[in-house]
Amino acid sequence: MQTIKAIGYQNNLPIDNEQSLQDITLDKPVASGRDILVEVKAISVNPVDYKIREGRPAAEGEYAVIGWDAAGTVTAVGEDVSLFSVGDNVYYAGDLTRSGSNAEYQLVDERIVGHMPASLSFAEAAALPLTTITAWEMLFDRLQVPVSDSAANDSGSSENADDVSVLVIGAAGGVGSILTQLLKTRTSATIIGTASRDESVQWLKDLGADHVINHRNPLSDELQKNRYC
Repeated sequence: MQTIKAIGYQNNLPIDNEQSLQDITLDKPVASGRDILVEVKAISVNPVDYKIREGRPAAEGEYAVIGWDAAGTVTAVGEDVSLFSVGDNVYYAGDLTRSGSNAEYQLVDERIVGHMPASLSFAEAAALPLTTITAWEMLFDRLQVPVSDSAANDSGSSENADDVSVLVIGAAGGVGSILTQLLKTRTSATIIGTASRDESVQWLKDLGADHVINHRNPLSDELQKNRYC
């Protein structure tokens, strides 16, 4: 049996404890069914990572491996896989119930995986899944912000979004920055972002925010002062 390197834990210890995360060796996974085996090239860390490490114990006598956002290359496929082939570059947010991406190789169900955009590096792609899924579902599934006519050519549907304004709290953060870009590229909504530092304000403008207000002040005052309400 081939082995792989990974980072795991056995006990929910404070992060400053040297045993909180350990270098370990595991059997190399074997793809079957609809699973693909991905050689992990890059990962990103999200709040879910440290929350799981702090609160979910490993099975007795075993190591738990965390890590969700990842990008890599498919090296093997299960017998029922139809969406991917060996050699494809992919990215994904993983599955909370399975062994994570803090390893050289990871098994992932093909149905939660996407083809990695050729314009992105592995590191750039690994930074996207959770924040982008969160932003997309919030905008278009929950809030149902209408897609603009210009974006409808890609989506197949359109509504008039000219009178829509969206206030993005913490727009310079992970989800907020993706929200801003999705609003800019997929809608014609007026984008009002919040930020306080000069560099964050400029970054939001570069991302496409129409207006930026200071979230260190009462938002109602900022909105009234700038005549947004």
